[in-house]
Amino acid sequence: MLSRIARPNRVVRGSSFRPTPVLSRMTGSSPRLQAQVADVSKGIDTAGRTLPAFIGSPSIQTNTQTEPTVVGPTIGTPPAVTPGAAPTKLENVLTSPVTFQIPRDRDEFWRKIPVWADVTAKDFLSYRWSVANTVQGTPKLFKFLQAVVPEEGVPLDKRGMQMQSRDEFIKDVLDGVAAATMAIRMTPYILSRVNWKDPRHDPIVRQFLPMKSIMLPDHPKLTLDSLHETADSPVKGLVHRYTDKALFLPTSVCPTYCMFCTRSYAVGADTDTVTKASLKPTRRRWEEAFAYIESRPELQDIVVSGGDSYYLQPEQLTLIGERLISMPNIKRFRFASKGLAVAPTRVLDESDGWVNALIDISNKAKKAGKSMALHTHFNNPNEISWISSDATQKLYENGVMVRNQTVLLRGVNDDYETMSTLIRQLADNNVTPVSSSPSLPPSSFHVPLPKTQLLTRSVITVLRLPMRHGRKGRTPPHPLANHSRSRGQDPRLHCWFHDPFLCRRPSRWRREAAGVLL
Repeated sequence: MLSRIARPNRVVRGSSFRPTPVLSRMTGSSPRLQAQVADVSKGIDTAGRTLPAFIGSPSIQTNTQTEPTVVGPTIGTPPAVTPGAAPTKLENVLTSPVTFQIPRDRDEFWRKIPVWADVTAKDFLSYRWSVANTVQGTPKLFKFLQAVVPEEGVPLDKRGMQMQSRDEFIKDVLDGVAAATMAIRMTPYILSRVNWKDPRHDPIVRQFLPMKSIMLPDHPKLTLDSLHETADSPVKGLVHRYTDKALFLPTSVCPTYCMFCTRSYAVGADTDTVTKASLKPTRRRWEEAFAYIESRPELQDIVVSGGDSYYLQPEQLTLIGERLISMPNIKRFRFASKGLAVAPTRVLDESDGWVNALIDISNKAKKAGKSMALHTHFNNPNEISWISSDATQKLYENGVMVRNQTVLLRGVNDDYETMSTLIRQLADNNVTPVSSSPSLPPSSFHVPLPKTQLLTRSVITVLRLPMRHGRKGRTPPHPLANHSRSRGQDPRLHCWFHDPFLCRRPSRWRREAAGVLL
């Protein structure tokens, strides 16, 4: 299924840059430590409660590794792009800092969580508070689940005919954590968007909390590096697969870890099953990546991801943006981040300089005649609230182009009603949906091919979306319209095929009614 026999648009490189070998499942360096981790034990009544017997098993307790703090720069203040010029100071990122007034008539939905029932809007919108209260690691996850899962249990099926006890559900989650390839980290914002009365069927829980009972075995040929990024990396942390585009990975940390991540070989802390090849944000590694980009005149489009660019300090964000703007061969670049979906409070926090640095880079890119965009990652309408709407509005008012890339996931957005609602709400928030790609690993998220095709055609037909074929980073196509023939993708529909033979669609699929629920 993951054969690399047909790999179109592969880049032929000189002998000076040799790709590193494909990573095995148990290789790699240990991830770096984080000084600041979540502490949700405050405010949780743990009197009379003890960890159950299964908490003491080595397979679960070992997943307590921590990662780098987000407070303070990691590689220091970057030098200016122009030799001899003064370094960019954070307080001078914008001449007129963007301000945000906390609304008084908005739903304080986080108060439904017992742990945060007394948290004010001012505190909840603080990014530092969000970092301090992020749920990370098995012990903190266990305490949090005990506080939010109803004592009477949760529905085992969608109709609520059968119930699962609270202890059984928590054990199911912790067993899933022990078997997962991704560590656990969830921000207060995304945790407060969950329907904890029915967490088994909640689309947010399905994305970020693994449940052992719903896990499916993966294909025997599947590897952690399912996209073979390591083999396409001329230098560490830079993937150059296509002629004019490259992927820069400055960090391997995210605000929240997705269980369907295709970069599980490097992103996040070590788990019981995977030792990660972490990408530390060191100056030396970044300079090697910048030197390679500058040495390749055919490169025009750079994606800055990770990890997540949300975890870059403002100084680091400025450094990367100014370096890319200063390169004559680079015409477009984008910062990829799930931050707007899982931690939008950072955009609204006046005391944090990340958004000011992003706006400043966007303005500098426009003055240089280049394009900069923020690519975010909403997968379900439940992730959108007034906080994320205000955050996107703030970016829109300051001229930052925001696009969204959705992953088609079983049990999350694989029906017409959910996908069409998501697209409409994104459009209402001035976020351009550019693509929707079916997931690769793990198998429990896969959507069958016929259902993928029918869903795509239904959404395109009912929403009356014309099929436009642009390129990411340039003129974006409409939602679910594909724009690449590479790796067996059908240019008519945004479906992911490992075999181009499957691109031929039987006429019966084309005759299906557009609005049929799948």
